[in-house]
Amino acid sequence: MVDAPDLRRAVKPGERDEPAVEREGQVWRIRALEPARQVLRARDRTTQAGFTAEWIPKGWLAHHPILISDGPLHDEQRSKVARFFAPAVVGERYQAAMGECADRLLSAASAEGSLLLDELALHYSVEVTAGVVGLTASPVPAMARRLVSFFNQPPLDITRPDLGRTRRQWALAAKNGLAPIVRFFLSDVRPAIRERRRRPRGDVISHLIAEGYTDADILLECITYGTAGMVTTREFISMACWHLLQNTGLRERYLVAGADERLAILNEVIRLEPVVGHLYRRAQGSVEVTHAGRTWTIDPGDLIDVGVRQANADPAAFGDDRLGLCPGRALPQGTNAAGLSFGDGAHRCPGQPLAILEADVLLTRLLALHPRIASEPSIGWDDLIEGYRLRGFRLDLGRDG
Repeated sequence: MVDAPDLRRAVKPGERDEPAVEREGQVWRIRALEPARQVLRARDRTTQAGFTAEWIPKGWLAHHPILISDGPLHDEQRSKVARFFAPAVVGERYQAAMGECADRLLSAASAEGSLLLDELALHYSVEVTAGVVGLTASPVPAMARRLVSFFNQPPLDITRPDLGRTRRQWALAAKNGLAPIVRFFLSDVRPAIRERRRRPRGDVISHLIAEGYTDADILLECITYGTAGMVTTREFISMACWHLLQNTGLRERYLVAGADERLAILNEVIRLEPVVGHLYRRAQGSVEVTHAGRTWTIDPGDLIDVGVRQANADPAAFGDDRLGLCPGRALPQGTNAAGLSFGDGAHRCPGQPLAILEADVLLTRLLALHPRIASEPSIGWDDLIEGYRLRGFRLDLGRDG
């Protein structure tokens, strides 16, 4: 059978889809779904190595951030925050606020006749996630600018010693990283902590305070939620809209579909276009992976690079039309509709229901305004989250093309 056309837009130059498992020195490249899941589920033999986790100083923290903790501590943290991200909770507690925010932002954009989607999606995702976390003591646009400034960093490569940076680049990273963190703490996090100490609410910061987290602990957690819950959702909203506007059949199907089918469409888009393209683990014990009848043994100390983009396009799991958009496709048992776009195993992102619903609430309202692409976005790449970056995506509103 001939493969279906490749509909991907975010294809990083230089990345290879094969071989499925490859060793380069002490770095293993995993590019197929089943061995990738074997690595991500080897919870007692691997630790988090992505997002520069191994370079974050931990000695001065009373609680390790959930993104970089492992073992029983990580399990306990996840079980306690799960109540904020369960699908039923997301719909019941946050959907009305999402709708109000989307209506307000789109009303202002309609009055202008056009919008820059990457900016609107940023403000929308920041406001929604800030409500879940409890970062509600400062204006959203200013907080959004501070969050974005975290990513003004020199290039890095997790697979190389010293992240592949020169001394000058490390100095620039410290300068560009510490100043935004201080501003974020003073302007956004500390006021929110003070407010929640006086009047606790049903949000993450109130929970962390009740758990005895220090201000420094809470700051690191807020940075985690800020980058994972706000910045990545921004990119996905833009990417999903891009596909829907250029795929007439899919857009028409989305506009008339019920909620379950719309969410299936969005999960399929993020499978094809995962925002985070690589996940990294450090082997702490021997890890065996198998694929197509062959077995490899990863040694303790080796770094494992799980290629999410490649695993999400594994023909053994997603078929010959793996590079197309086919919501509701038949999947092997236990395979998430989004593939590995939200990870797997102990560090699987709990925010999938929130991110998908958040995108749906905005996109249903936006597409009802009959937007037309005025300028397509440019695609850039971010080394910190190993993801794509869409900028300059301008839409005209209210005029049929």
